[in-house]
Amino acid sequence: MKIGTNRTRAFTLIEMILAVGVAAIVLITANAVLYTALHLRDSTADAVDAAAPVDSTVTFLRRDLQCCVVPTNGTSKILSGGFRAGDGLVSGNNNEPVVVEMYTTTGALSESVPWGEIQRVTYELKTPTLGAAAGKDLYRSVTRNLLPAGTPEVTDQLMLSGVETLKFSCYDGALWQPVWDTTSSSSVNTNLPLAVKVDIQLAGNPALAPVEIVVPLDCVARTNMVFATTTGN
Repeated sequence: MKIGTNRTRAFTLIEMILAVGVAAIVLITANAVLYTALHLRDSTADAVDAAAPVDSTVTFLRRDLQCCVVPTNGTSKILSGGFRAGDGLVSGNNNEPVVVEMYTTTGALSESVPWGEIQRVTYELKTPTLGAAAGKDLYRSVTRNLLPAGTPEVTDQLMLSGVETLKFSCYDGALWQPVWDTTSSSSVNTNLPLAVKVDIQLAGNPALAPVEIVVPLDCVARTNMVFATTTGN
């Protein structure tokens, strides 16, 4: 009587090594794909976060410039104001010089606030609170109450950090002027410029092109000029 033996087939050592190797290759490939996806997500998030303040700043600048009030003379000058652009301007009770001062109709009307839509807006560069930070901070300062009984209240709004330079250029119809002042008696500029160009140079990379916007101004002041016309038979 023969007793049969029940033999079961098992994996050999070579097969186990091959299986482990294939699994390792699959895991390495999956890890590389996952790392690339995470790196791309982080890069995209950083790019979006960096572009968001710049886009917001450009939006505010464009809106303020497009809504500039035409300069006038006389007692109404307090409410309609003037337009000034250049380096080292002194505006109100700002602690640091401003680069531009304008009166715009961008004020938000509210039932609880007795002020109109005209407000004084300035843009200036201030030293950042963190001394190690590169560049300066770009602020938008707003004065809502243009007829205060005492010192006017100025609201500062941080627009953008890491700014190297901020430059305004005004177009007079022929040339771009670095200085424009409708409030000075010695200035020939008594009206708004035809267009305003803003250059924002970010700090940290001098080779990077500045952020540049050009905003045409459609408002012009009326003059006492009389146009003579001739008619024929």
